[in-house]
Formats: sequence, structure tokens, C-alpha cells
Amino acid sequence: MSATRWPTRFRWRCRAPPRAALGLGDEPVVALLPGSRRSEIQYIAPRLFAAAAEMAKARAGLRFILPVVPGLRHMVEPLRRQHEASVTVELIDGRSHEALAACDVTLIASGTATLEAALFKRPMVITYAMHPLSWQMMKRMKYQPWVGLPNILLRDFVVPELIQGEATPRRLAEATLAWLDDPQRCADLERRFHALHLDLKRDTARAATDAIAEILAR
Repeated sequence: MSATRWPTRFRWRCRAPPRAALGLGDEPVVALLPGSRRSEIQYIAPRLFAAAAEMAKARAGLRFILPVVPGLRHMVEPLRRQHEASVTVELIDGRSHEALAACDVTLIASGTATLEAALFKRPMVITYAMHPLSWQMMKRMKYQPWVGLPNILLRDFVVPELIQGEATPRRLAEATLAWLDDPQRCADLERRFHALHLDLKRDTARAATDAIAEILAR
């Protein structure tokens, strides 16, 4: 199956400079961001590599990049070698912001990086995995239906979340490829992220002062 070709206005808006900096061409780019902690590399990175292999099998012409903290490259490199027969994943030392700016879609670990991806207006699939005992403890503390910052801030499942047992390579791959197959959905998401960006840039100090004044005036 040939690679999905997006309309130019989607594919190249703000992407050309970071793509040039990373040596990327005009192929669809998937950024894999498994996190920057050792435990995240241990539990999340293997799922992302396996998902990339599923995507490569289903769709020719995709390019995969993975920004990695230099101090954790020794944990990621064996995974790259393990999967190199089925998928090529290019490791980048740091430069996660450039990867997000350059990519068409990102498969990303839940955390502050998801908000950065939203500010870059990028479609994403949020995932997370941890030790099963830790997961059971976290489940008891869940007070809202979302775990990803963009979804929490927008109070809606605007991007998919596949956590722990749901984060199978096949489901991660299918959810990621679904973005590449639906430019209109990506455009709608971009508009929501743009509104979120404007909301986050507003004068929060003034808003807090006004809220306090309103309470005192009651």
C-alpha cells in the first residue's frame, strides 16, 4: 500500500525548517516519544517499537523518528536493533521539539510532552504503561476520565488514550494510522489546539485577580 499523501497545506505548514534540520524529506513522519525516564523506556518504548513495526507492515513509505535522552540511548539502541528487520526507527539525540515540529503524527507517552505536541498542533496518540502493581495503585487514584494533558485541558477525548493493557502494538498502530488517513479530522484538531494555545496565553494573573475580587465582593 502506498504512503498516504496529505494536502500540502497540512503536510508543510511549519514543517519544512525542522524537517530540513533533521534531514527528513516529504514522506509521512511518525514521531515516537516514549518518555525520558528509565521506567518509561522499560515499559513504553518496546510497545512503541512494536507499534512502528505494525505500521511499517501496513503502510509503505512511513518514516519513524525517536528523540532519545543521550543518557538513555543504551536502553533504546537494543530495541532498535531488535526491530530493525521489520522497521527502521531513526534515533535522534534529544531535539524532541524539532521532532514534534517536523512530524505528521506522534505516538507519545502521557506527560508534559503531550502538551508540547498540542502547542505544535500535532495529531497524537497518548499512551502509558508501568509496572502492574503501580498501575493498580494508580487506578484507585483516578479522579477523572482523562490522563493526557490536552484531553484534561479540553475536557474531552480529542486524542486517543491507550493505557496499560489497552496499549497493544496493534491498537497503537491502528490509532496512529487513523490520523494519517483523515486530514479533516486533523484540521479539526488543529483548530481546537489553536484555541487551547490562545487560552493558555491569556493573562492568567489578571484572571486570578479578577476571580478573587469577585469572591470578596459577594
